[in-house]
Amino acid sequence: MGGSVVVNVATVMMVITMMVAVVPSTCRAIINDNHHRQLYPVVLVPGAGGNQLEARLTAEYKGTSWLCSRFYPVKKQEGGWFRLWFDVGVLLAPFLECFAERMTLYYHPELDDYRNAPGVETRVCQFGSTQSLLYLDPNLKHITSYMEPLVESLQELGYTDNKTMFGAPYDFRYGLAAEGHPCDVGSTFLQNIKQLIEEASDSNGGKPVILISHSLGGLFVLQLLNRNPPSWRKQYIKHFIALAAPWGGTVDEMLTFASGNSLGVPLVNPLLVRNEQRSSESNLWLLPRTKQFPQEKPLVVTKNSTYSSFDISRFLEDIGFPEGVQPYQKRVLPLVEKLAAPGIPVTCIIGSGVQTPESLHYGEEGFDKQPEIVYGDGDGTVNMASLLALVDEWRDEENQRLKVIKVDGISHTNIIKDDESLDQIVKEITIINDGLSTSSFVSSS
Repeated sequence: MGGSVVVNVATVMMVITMMVAVVPSTCRAIINDNHHRQLYPVVLVPGAGGNQLEARLTAEYKGTSWLCSRFYPVKKQEGGWFRLWFDVGVLLAPFLECFAERMTLYYHPELDDYRNAPGVETRVCQFGSTQSLLYLDPNLKHITSYMEPLVESLQELGYTDNKTMFGAPYDFRYGLAAEGHPCDVGSTFLQNIKQLIEEASDSNGGKPVILISHSLGGLFVLQLLNRNPPSWRKQYIKHFIALAAPWGGTVDEMLTFASGNSLGVPLVNPLLVRNEQRSSESNLWLLPRTKQFPQEKPLVVTKNSTYSSFDISRFLEDIGFPEGVQPYQKRVLPLVEKLAAPGIPVTCIIGSGVQTPESLHYGEEGFDKQPEIVYGDGDGTVNMASLLALVDEWRDEENQRLKVIKVDGISHTNIIKDDESLDQIVKEITIINDGLSTSSFVSSS
């Protein structure tokens, strides 16, 4: 039920399969288990918002309201820690404002780096385990399930948490910067995940690791690979499976910056979270890349102007976010200039055939009102040109294997939940564990 297109350039094999029918804690524990020696260990890297995030408030914190300063949250753990992301209480407008001010990052031009709001400390917990990736709120497992279906599918293959299967949660508000620019939080995450990969391999008899990322996690993984020498990659990395990776950014991100994005959460006024979303370093990283979105293609249209991917700096100025221009120009643009091939096998599994914002049209009310949206192909969040960016980017790379699997009708989030896409992920991991992926890629149907 499908077909394949094979493109051979030099020694590169790229197979595109079309299917018709997206401050680590110290609680890491890696244990030897001979029963799982036949499996290559797996490390899961979530996307933006894909793991729990905790915070605590210090004496330096000054809330904008009495409610934020004295009352919310009611319950705290030992040491004053509480769940910052995700807490269903933020759906109530007064608490949403507290949430937004605590999630906001600040770029300091003199430091050339990002920091939390004054008086706000944040951390991720259970680094090394998949536990904080399963649900965004353990008290509401059904409605906040994230990687639970994927983890369960891996468990059916014989994978066990903290033995052959590991998780790499991170503070997804922070991103990375181009060489020569400080990036304290993002760089620390890369150091931590590198150590996790080495420990996962060592505890599994030296077997190299299969990296599985979702969305933004794919950008971090590619940077991790390319910031380490080929000898390290060869020793520690077996395969990289990227799910719904926004290699070239998204038009949806321009909506987030211009008007705020409720992300489909009911009752949330996008304007209340707009400033917080604009402050996110990783959101700047996800703005449309010029190589995937040509200059003649307007992405945002207003009464007085149009903006393409070549006009992002002017766009940031005009929406009232001039403080985003310097970090975008200095830190982000050089970072996304090239998607270097890591020289290890890469499989991209993507959704297609889902209406995805392709251009935004604003009326007389300006950016404070949600725009009319013209849709194109993609996974509902990431445009097809972005999902397929590596195909063109690596076309002339002689030592890079790339396989792209399209699953029709699967959205950005459902790619880690839907039975059809989970079957494809399991199939790829099974092929890798059976030793079939190193010689060639075989199209599936």
